[in-house]
Amino acid sequence: MPAECPAPPPADLLAARVRDPYPYFAWLRRHAPAHVERRPGRPAVWQVSRYEDVRALLADPRLSKDPGRVAGYVPGPAGLNRHLVHADPPDHTRLRALVNTAFVPRRIALLKPFITEAAHRLLDRVENSAHIDVIADFAAPLTFRMICAILGVPQHLDNTGTRDTLMATIAPDKSTDQGRAERDLHDLLDALIAGKRSGQESGGVDLLGALVRAGDQSGAMSEEELRSTAYLLLLVGHDTTMNLIGNGMLALLHHPAETERLTAPQAGPGFVAGAVEELLRYDSPVRDATFRCAGESIHLHGQTIRAGEIVSLLIGSANRDGRRFADPDRLDLARTPGDHLAFGYGPHFCIGAALARLEGAVAFPLLLERLGPVQLAKPADELPWRPARVMRGLAALPLVRR
Repeated sequence: MPAECPAPPPADLLAARVRDPYPYFAWLRRHAPAHVERRPGRPAVWQVSRYEDVRALLADPRLSKDPGRVAGYVPGPAGLNRHLVHADPPDHTRLRALVNTAFVPRRIALLKPFITEAAHRLLDRVENSAHIDVIADFAAPLTFRMICAILGVPQHLDNTGTRDTLMATIAPDKSTDQGRAERDLHDLLDALIAGKRSGQESGGVDLLGALVRAGDQSGAMSEEELRSTAYLLLLVGHDTTMNLIGNGMLALLHHPAETERLTAPQAGPGFVAGAVEELLRYDSPVRDATFRCAGESIHLHGQTIRAGEIVSLLIGSANRDGRRFADPDRLDLARTPGDHLAFGYGPHFCIGAALARLEGAVAFPLLLERLGPVQLAKPADELPWRPARVMRGLAALPLVRR
């Protein structure tokens, strides 16, 4: 492999990256498995695309999660990013330990009746509708409701307006102001934390209340870390699973034979769980791993990633790497892709993975059963994808009953 790729990526592949990144990823894996983008006045960004490299670097301590280590970094005002995703040990270890116990699989499994009931209620609302938007009518409210319940967010804040403000902080559209959304969410979280602290928003045992008490009693979290952690948990508990449901339903619509396998009477819980893993692999709800930069020089495919340069680990590409997965562009619900990287790998493995898996295992069979025969309400190439850097998810998935 030469030190520099023979030519820049084709313009048509670059232009289509939001709607369909997989041809671009395939080009990178073949021609430039460590591809650097350099722009004047900005730090270099390396794109790593092969499974073996992505998996290794996800757990490599030479990569830092601290934005302050980026070459030329200029700190901004205090915001919503002092959380475990942007922390190295020992801060990452401390912050993760505070939230870990709420997301262990055995505790998450107890939520299945609650998730199932909430899913049925949402589907009841569209039972007689000819047109359904899987995102707006089901995936968005279901996933937001679940993470609000875990955190202890009061019901009057569990609404579309709060969800829209949250999503505008990572993927603003032309009608939203990202800075304003961040300020509004900052204020909302401060008010929520104050309510937990005063006991007005106790609502029983909940994760945010527990974090507030831990911070107040032992100084385990600063106020900025507390606010940022609440933001992170709201975001990852909602966005990742919303994308899983939307991307997965679109994949099933494109593969009717696989849909029949999932709805067959013999498709028990084990098959459904495996199908969720394959849907996670096939069109990962997380396209690129969260922020990392090189803490020291790293040599990869004849090139040198210098300290302070950003490294983008392409999870969506790794999950379609034919070196690891046979016939990777084919959806096969009987596949056992237990080593996909949709939730990352290593110390920063997604803390909400168990919740996402359970919600997916509940959502897909119920959607297919309750909606009945459906088809896309518009051509697939006209579906709107949210232009987020890390996540991959549909802004809408409109269906019509047949």
